[in-house]
Amino acid sequence: MEHHYDDNCIFCKIIKGDIPSYTVYEDDNVKAFLDISQGTPGHTLVIPKTHVPDLFAYDEELAQTVFAKIPEIARAVKAFDPKITGMNLLNNNGTVAYQSVFHSHFHLVPRYTDQDDFRMIFKDNSANYDAAKLTAIADQIKAQF
Repeated sequence: MEHHYDDNCIFCKIIKGDIPSYTVYEDDNVKAFLDISQGTPGHTLVIPKTHVPDLFAYDEELAQTVFAKIPEIARAVKAFDPKITGMNLLNNNGTVAYQSVFHSHFHLVPRYTDQDDFRMIFKDNSANYDAAKLTAIADQIKAQF
């Protein structure tokens, strides 16, 4: 896989070694390192070692390469502390979805308890959608393939 870099991208600078990181895994195409914010202890970022702004820009080869490593890295993070009882896998795409670094990355956020200061809220909007609305949405998405 040929790698491309963006000289203004903090993650590209980390890949090239211009900015230090706390690397937990690295191969020719993927790098995983501790998120400096440590949402919970062990919070790790997994990135492709080529500049791609978000998930929408992945081709099949890049997706296979990056996604294949996520479970292995997640198991290693989980194994480092027996108190970890779960993990969130997060990927934000676009400013509205809270993406702050525009080099695609996946967060592995270890979960210790339901009181570990990490929250996600999924509002239940099911009352606003009947079968006809859900079918219309599904059909419109299917038509994009």
